[in-house]
Amino acid sequence: MNCEFPPPRAADRATTHQHRRLVLPPHAPGMRIGLFGGTFDPPHAAHRGACLLAMKRIGLDRVWWLVTPGNPLKDTRGLAPLEARVVAARALADDPRIDVTDLEARIGTRFTFQTVSYLVRRCPQVHFVWIMGADNLRSFHRWQRWRDIAKLVPIAVVDRLGPSLYASAGVAGQALAYARLPETAARTLPERKPPAWIYLHGLKSPLSSTALRAARALHDN
Repeated sequence: MNCEFPPPRAADRATTHQHRRLVLPPHAPGMRIGLFGGTFDPPHAAHRGACLLAMKRIGLDRVWWLVTPGNPLKDTRGLAPLEARVVAARALADDPRIDVTDLEARIGTRFTFQTVSYLVRRCPQVHFVWIMGADNLRSFHRWQRWRDIAKLVPIAVVDRLGPSLYASAGVAGQALAYARLPETAARTLPERKPPAWIYLHGLKSPLSSTALRAARALHDN
């Protein structure tokens, strides 16, 4: 089932007037759907691995890759065109349960809080879970309205080689420690009332889009 958005509210018209019939990826009431955002420049095996791990451990029906126009916390000069990144992400995902979308560009959101709020408002009967790597948990406190993101949807943190050693001891990890669930409760996460989050071990991939971009730049030069 696809969700066709109703006509936008007055406050939304400035950014959505050209997308009056925007359709979300397949979903239905009661489904458990992971949200995985990033620039995907380039997409790599750890992106796919993290989502497959989350789907298996949490019991997600689908995962949506939200390819963002740009990360407000990073220098986006030299970022590959959005369309090219979407095409590359779809080629890498290679799984019928993973949907790659440029939703944020279409609805005009710039921050994760805005995007998640939009989805929760439009599809209140879907059980969304935000998926992030341990490196993002480490910097989560720098995200706009990060505490409010945690109040909107449950969060699954997937370990990474290196960041996993200290991510949960960071500002956000400590601030949200009271809402952390044991890994054995992973399959209950989508139905939990947020704030609720879980740390999933087992991936420990060293791959990084930032490192891959740097290597690509050196090769191009």
